[in-house]
Amino acid sequence: MKTYLITGGCGFIGSNFIKYLFSKQENVFVINVDNLTYAGNYSNLQEFDNNKNYVFVRADIADKSAIEVIFEKYNIDFLVNFAAESHVDRSIVDPETFIKTNVLGTTNLLNIAKKNWMINNSDQYLEGKKYIQISTDEVYGSLGKEGLFTENTPLDPHSPYSASKASADLIVKSFYDTFKMPINITRCSNNYGPYQFPEKLIPLVISNCLNHENIPIYGDGMNIRDWLFVEDHCSAIDLVIDNGKLGEVYNIGGNNETTNIEMVKSIINYINKNVDENVDENLIRYVSDRKGHDRRYGIDASKIKADLGWSPLTQYSKGIIQTINWYLDNTDWLDEIKNGKYRKLAEKEVCS
Repeated sequence: MKTYLITGGCGFIGSNFIKYLFSKQENVFVINVDNLTYAGNYSNLQEFDNNKNYVFVRADIADKSAIEVIFEKYNIDFLVNFAAESHVDRSIVDPETFIKTNVLGTTNLLNIAKKNWMINNSDQYLEGKKYIQISTDEVYGSLGKEGLFTENTPLDPHSPYSASKASADLIVKSFYDTFKMPINITRCSNNYGPYQFPEKLIPLVISNCLNHENIPIYGDGMNIRDWLFVEDHCSAIDLVIDNGKLGEVYNIGGNNETTNIEMVKSIINYINKNVDENVDENLIRYVSDRKGHDRRYGIDASKIKADLGWSPLTQYSKGIIQTINWYLDNTDWLDEIKNGKYRKLAEKEVCS
């Protein structure tokens, strides 16, 4: 049985990955470490409360003693680091928190994993161990009208968030270059799907449509993003864990580039036709552009396809409808987020 230490497992991508693991593998043991900050929702994974192969630990990844205790108690095979402060707007207001979690927290995880996996302070490690850093295409900066981000694109982050993630990536790489630590780095495009915190664009638009609230659009709305369905992302990470070449970076993209305004209008149109005819484009409000707002992201995922045989399975036109319907079927979850009820769960004594 393989043991996974998943950090940030109560967040959007982390919780989806844990669900994916349990759905695809029989012999798996998962330790979920999450500090349950504002975007970490304990209720995302309550279905596993009585699962003997699942343990939740409430802890900060920058807390050395807390992470050391986990490594002392469990024989960790894979450490998958989803834990991160990830909202660009928040990073502009409070860069320090992003540095603490994304940079210092990552360094803490690496140091402790290295100490526990390295054999006799050499360049040799216990067999079957690996650290996987979940990163973002935002570390590459912004594209023009042509071209795509490859794994060799120079890092050029433009926000405190993306700068903190780029810094963490470089630290992870340095542990491979210096200590030969078994690592992989994955860099994904914008994810969408169930359980995404509704400060992010897609769930925000859906929520505001349902509540007839204005939908803020930065600038002219023509910023382009490549949208990746979260389950496709999970399948790619799983492949990298099992088969990724040590020390390598893998870009993971959805091959679904669209402008923000096109995406917003498609959601409004779907809800208008299928849910509420009073929802229309009059809800859109253009607001001042975000500072340092990258114009376009686009991922070249040819490396992971060639090396590991991965390609996204979900077309955006189908995935976005599936996503909208999930939120429509789970309005109670959205209400929990908006009124803070889920925070009561976060205050429970759920540490192990």
